[in-house]
Amino acid sequence: MRARKPKAALIAASTLAFTWAAAIASPTPAVSQELLRAGKAVPESFAFIPLDVGVQSGTFKKHGLNVEITAFGGGARLQQAMAADSIDVGLGSGPEMAYIEKGAPVKSVAMVVGPPVYLVLLVRPDSPIKAVSDLKGRKINVSSVRSLTGWLVGELSRQQGWGPRGIDLVNFSPSRTAIAVMKTGQIDGMMTDMTFALRAEQNREGKIFVRFGDLVKDFHTHVVFASDKLIARRPQSIRNFLLGWFETIEFMRANKETTVKVAMQVLGLDESIASQAYDNLMSMFSADGRFDSKALAALSRSYVELDLLPREPKDMRQLYTEEFLPK
Repeated sequence: MRARKPKAALIAASTLAFTWAAAIASPTPAVSQELLRAGKAVPESFAFIPLDVGVQSGTFKKHGLNVEITAFGGGARLQQAMAADSIDVGLGSGPEMAYIEKGAPVKSVAMVVGPPVYLVLLVRPDSPIKAVSDLKGRKINVSSVRSLTGWLVGELSRQQGWGPRGIDLVNFSPSRTAIAVMKTGQIDGMMTDMTFALRAEQNREGKIFVRFGDLVKDFHTHVVFASDKLIARRPQSIRNFLLGWFETIEFMRANKETTVKVAMQVLGLDESIASQAYDNLMSMFSADGRFDSKALAALSRSYVELDLLPREPKDMRQLYTEEFLPK
């Protein structure tokens, strides 16, 4: 008669078998995940889609980060959340760097979108506006006079020799309200992002008239902000986040189908529009996050023209750092 093994030996043997099976199922050791709270200035922008793609593809997790995404109703609210320590990193606009000069406890750590390729001027399909010169004195909807969209319309006016207010700026938010008002003729056009404009063209509600990426060549439309607290306490987390971000950009360039599916889900687009957005906008993403001196000069000027600052910063280098970018 075979002798029974002691109960403890059986438990030990079972534990060993389980551990071995787990090792076979997971040949690579698990990376501990650190929570990183990330914010978007707005919820529906293709410019911020890499954050969602990076989470869903597991790219951030590969770098040890569990990225938690929160969307806000504009750049000012994003900066308020960062000041309140509600988020660690934020995706916002270049003009928001002016808040740093005012004392916001953040710093720009990467440039992610250069010229404003995704911003366009939309007019009615039957609009009498046929040339840019026809825009003088016209009413154009912007998110606010002191916003990036307001500055871009002012820049268009300046380039035409009309001064910053040669085009009348108005505000009807959100975009669906603005397009309804445009249909009635109360406004002559509206600033919007490429995805909304493509949907409007598909529905025969508007046509793209000006692409601002063609108009403003030197600019930093979007940047990544990191809180001063994160910089001081967890600098490696910033490095890991930026590694994940730029790896995600590479992944998106090589995987259109996956990127389009995420855009459809996050932005509420149909496949046709998401595909067109991908084709039109993937070129806008920076591959390395480096800041450009000409673009920084344009940003510096925009702070005064938007009345964000009374004068241009003495040294733009105080508003950003490149020390956390991938080498």
